[in-house]
Amino acid sequence: MSRIAFIGLGRMGSGMAGRLLAAGHEVVVTNRTPQRAQPLLDQGALWAPTPAEAVTDAVAVFAMLSDDAASRAVWEGPGGVLAGQLEPGTFAIECSTLSPARVRELSAAATAAGMRYLDCPVTGLPEAAASGSLTLLVGAEDADLELARPLLKPLASDLFHFGPVGSGTAYKLIVNLIGAVQIAGVAEGLAMAERAGLDPAQVATALALGQAASPQVVRNSQRMVAGDHDSNLAFSGRLRQKDTAYAIALAHELGIGVPFGQVALDGLDELLAEGWGELNESAIIEVARRRPSQD
Repeated sequence: MSRIAFIGLGRMGSGMAGRLLAAGHEVVVTNRTPQRAQPLLDQGALWAPTPAEAVTDAVAVFAMLSDDAASRAVWEGPGGVLAGQLEPGTFAIECSTLSPARVRELSAAATAAGMRYLDCPVTGLPEAAASGSLTLLVGAEDADLELARPLLKPLASDLFHFGPVGSGTAYKLIVNLIGAVQIAGVAEGLAMAERAGLDPAQVATALALGQAASPQVVRNSQRMVAGDHDSNLAFSGRLRQKDTAYAIALAHELGIGVPFGQVALDGLDELLAEGWGELNESAIIEVARRRPSQD
């Protein structure tokens, strides 16, 4: 089996690193908060103090990070991946959801360092990361992806290769923009239902059985009714806001208007301004409940 460096041990990254360990790989982990690594160290992972040290002798470097700033710090900052002793042809597998501009920047830097770059964001919640049932959204050269497939297999039940580097991120931002619009819509609908005197729990049940149902609508409507925004964090409002902003930036690059997406982003901006960004994204209903009519 292979030696793999894994950087970023949040809810998603920890599960993914665990899957690589379970597949028999030697996994070297590093994280800004060392305490997060302990469960993986207990399973046999190795610890490295910095990304540069983690990548020594690795055939692949996986990263699962929160945003562009975290990606720059990990890859190009002091003690970053690109400052390490990289073997020619080492895979750079960036699973974070980044902006298109950052993907272009990072793929150029990694390629210049002799790495094979895979744009590989994922869809799926932390439970899917831990069970190896994520969906991988890949942008890469055909030959690079074929060589990397054995490393990716423990992580996912599905893999979509959308084309060259950047195409995986483009799809991820598109689908997350759709999700943001759906979540904003269900928040407004439930707020209306409450004002109309309907039973919110019954409304959520009916939504799950009707034409408006989607995994986003079903999951978030149930959480909105339960009001458990601060427990069992699945996807935070801050991350949804970041992904939506990156998606709108992509739309601007493509010269297409996304007014529904902008409305969703406005609501998420308000969510963050109220200090609710670290709660589940379902907390957007609190914004919908407070908004007055525009009449």
